[in-house]
Amino acid sequence: MRSCIHMANLENISIILVNPKTPGNIGSIARCMMNTGLSRLILVRPTDHLNSEALRMAAGTHGILERAEVVPTLKDALVGHGLVLGTTRRAGKCRKKLYNPREAAERVIPLLSENRVALVFGREVNGLDNEDIALCHELISIPSSDAFPSLNLSHAVMVVAYEMFMAAEPKMRSLKQGKLADAADLENFYEQLEQTVAEIKFFNKQNPKHIMFAFRQMFGRARLDDREVRILRGFLSHIDVAVKKENS
Repeated sequence: MRSCIHMANLENISIILVNPKTPGNIGSIARCMMNTGLSRLILVRPTDHLNSEALRMAAGTHGILERAEVVPTLKDALVGHGLVLGTTRRAGKCRKKLYNPREAAERVIPLLSENRVALVFGREVNGLDNEDIALCHELISIPSSDAFPSLNLSHAVMVVAYEMFMAAEPKMRSLKQGKLADAADLENFYEQLEQTVAEIKFFNKQNPKHIMFAFRQMFGRARLDDREVRILRGFLSHIDVAVKKENS
């Protein structure tokens, strides 16, 4: 049996489930988390996560369910996280760069000494919708057979959690990265950016949300820190002032 991997690097990973419908899945995910050294579970509008089915499937990991944070929106769940990775099996214009779980783990582990990282999983049937994806900085897709690509929610969590666990070897700790901007601060930046883009009439009139999706994906991949967000917001403020002067 493999020797136990130190879990300190994994304490800053949050598993976030958006609107999970099956208590048994939530319980199974708690067990997967305990197997892979994860302990922080956040539930967005869940079904009853403490009923008998959930507790039975948790099989001795009831503590994770009892400590789980329950919030009304994904935006609330992301407060305090520096990097947000959403899971999806669908590519598209707004879902261009998809990492597999191993690639994602290699990018996440060096951040954990100074940042909280959110791994976001969607609903059992439809996964994350576009509004959820817009709040994610990077995306993970789990390779699977074309004949049957859909994974059970708890299985998807286990695959991603396992790769995080395996990547948390001592050798990875030397690859530390700095403190990232908080997700809430990034959302304030995106709100300001959207206002500025609208003010200068840069939006596509047929699909105004598309350009903001693109901006979110670009800045998400950049992994902005607090100072960079302040610089960008200052830059936007100067643009706003210049536009107002020109229009006055």
